[in-house]
Amino acid sequence: MKLKKTILLLYVALGFIPFAASSQGNASSIHFNFYGEQIDLPFDKSTFVDFTAPLSNQSIKSFYDNISSIDYTTVVKKLLSYKDKLRLDDWLYYQLIRKTAQQISPKADNYSRYTLYKWFLLTQSGYDATLKTNGEKIIFYVQADDSIYNIPCYIKNNKQYVCLNYHDYGGNIDFKKENFTEEALFTLHSVKVFSYKVNRLPGFHPADYQEKDLEFTYNENNYHYKVKLNTEIKSIFANYPTVDFESYFNIPLSDETYNSLIPLLKKNMRGMSIKNGVDYLVHFTRNAFRFQPDAVVYGVEKRLSPEQTLLFDQSDCEDRAALFFCLVKEIYNLPMIVLNFPEHVTIAVKFDKPIGNPIIYNGLKYSVCEPTPQKKDLRLGKLPPALTKVSYEVAYAYMPANK
Repeated sequence: MKLKKTILLLYVALGFIPFAASSQGNASSIHFNFYGEQIDLPFDKSTFVDFTAPLSNQSIKSFYDNISSIDYTTVVKKLLSYKDKLRLDDWLYYQLIRKTAQQISPKADNYSRYTLYKWFLLTQSGYDATLKTNGEKIIFYVQADDSIYNIPCYIKNNKQYVCLNYHDYGGNIDFKKENFTEEALFTLHSVKVFSYKVNRLPGFHPADYQEKDLEFTYNENNYHYKVKLNTEIKSIFANYPTVDFESYFNIPLSDETYNSLIPLLKKNMRGMSIKNGVDYLVHFTRNAFRFQPDAVVYGVEKRLSPEQTLLFDQSDCEDRAALFFCLVKEIYNLPMIVLNFPEHVTIAVKFDKPIGNPIIYNGLKYSVCEPTPQKKDLRLGKLPPALTKVSYEVAYAYMPANK
């Protein structure tokens, strides 16, 4: 009896008490909406592990030992089955884990416990995730090979680990002054490399979309579009890092947005030559949205996916370049290169015959198609005057598989 009391007191001191079962029994389940899909997960409330102790190596190790002794296999298998069923890329699967952890251990109630649950579910799903703490903050990383530009990373055993919760601390952690130590908990023998590439957006319910009016003028004709957009796109990419141009330019449109825009664009461009059709798309991306630099709108650099550019009222050159790239790819599927200047991004397209002064890359001639509004209307093949003598790099080259 004394031994049992001692063990109980130890768990209380470390903050680990299983969730008290209700009088109706332990069996329960988790239900929530995931971007239009109803998620149902089996979860026994008696398996809940609390965490109220101060952050330390000992308290995290005790949490891990305690939760590892409980069978979470059914929950993890169900999560992975949803990943397969919904064809979720890793970033979307992580959003599913976030929402699951929120149901089990709400973020506002106990941030450390919420983060520990996210970490545990991600590692149990086969990903190589790590934790670092300094006694006050807990930092959550995942092993990824993508090029990430605005999120803290560290290298261990020649592998890159990218921070997943930097935004929760307002993005103002000084890693040079604050000493974080990695928690050595366990090693998985077979782990998945996390990828930030998004190849497919969720199948949102059509009823969850709203129409947005877009209009512009081309060759003295006015064109009007009612594009269907889902505001949940904002939440999906709210904490998405700055990735390379290839990754974010190729984020697709959701089905409803695609079907409300691409067929109508094709209809209005019917009978146009490829050159004139691309010029039409250039003027659409230039004039259907207000221009505003990210520094003014967000205070920091923020790359928008093509659908985000349609959704937001304001966008900059990178955002318009991404949307223009998407439209040309979907309608004409032409080879393109992304020209990255020190303070500007634009697109050059390969036509059968180059227009203006071509950009020569890997032996091919590309014509500049500027999708950002300028003081004077630029024709195809022309760079903005301020950039004609400025050096640039080809940040991404797209070559269709059938070219």
